[in-house]
Amino acid sequence: MTLHEQFNKDGYLILEDFYTPEQCDAVMKRGEELANSFNFDGHPSVFQTNEQTRTSDDYFLNSGDNISYFFEKDAFDENGKLKQDLFHSLNKIGHALHDLDPIFEKFSRSPQLKKLAAELKLDNYLIIQSMLILKHAKIGGVVDVHQDSTFLYTEPDSCVGFWFALEDATINNGCLWAKPGGHNTTLRTWFKRKPSGGTEMHVFDAEPLSMEGMIPLEVKKGTCIVLHGLLPHYSLPNTSGKSRQAYSIHTTDSKYYPDENWLQRDRSKLKGF
Repeated sequence: MTLHEQFNKDGYLILEDFYTPEQCDAVMKRGEELANSFNFDGHPSVFQTNEQTRTSDDYFLNSGDNISYFFEKDAFDENGKLKQDLFHSLNKIGHALHDLDPIFEKFSRSPQLKKLAAELKLDNYLIIQSMLILKHAKIGGVVDVHQDSTFLYTEPDSCVGFWFALEDATINNGCLWAKPGGHNTTLRTWFKRKPSGGTEMHVFDAEPLSMEGMIPLEVKKGTCIVLHGLLPHYSLPNTSGKSRQAYSIHTTDSKYYPDENWLQRDRSKLKGF
């Protein structure tokens, strides 16, 4: 069975040793450098998948062409002060790392990733967004069950995500969970911009995403997990003493990306693999 056939069957692929430990370390080091250079101005944008509308401020909506910083929901005390140092207060960094930073661009457009994209027949695909997901030890929060196509909608559906384990991902530190074949379902919702400003969650199908049959995708550092846009997946809080950093990029067919999607890019700057 080819990788393309396996991906269409299961809705995801697990490719071990896709990157070396040294390549993963370089990305994590650069992420910490970027975080430490962030000039925090007192107006955080807190990222939570279950409260997208509340957190979708201008900073969030303008992050498509920038390197922006998003905080854990419990990062601040009642006086608005950080409970931890800046780096350990962040949930993620995104969404144009792959275009604006040379370390992340090299990682996002490597020869092996170009080869994989060709094997998956993603010939006309563009890299729409990228995220360094930090998931700090005993801090990293839950990511509720969701479909990536909710946030990067196209018709027909074309979203494909690439999730890279920069550190070992286990049940204890918040690995991904998914169900083989779980992508054979409908898209439930579309997180989109409202004509009047802000965002809304448009409901296509009110049936909740099923958690039945979900299995943990425990993987070693350097593993690449490819995710179909319709595949429901989630991760639990990191209750361990070890961080679970990951880097992800999301791609869509260049022909179908709508102006109503929450994340908008300067189309002239979009590139593929």
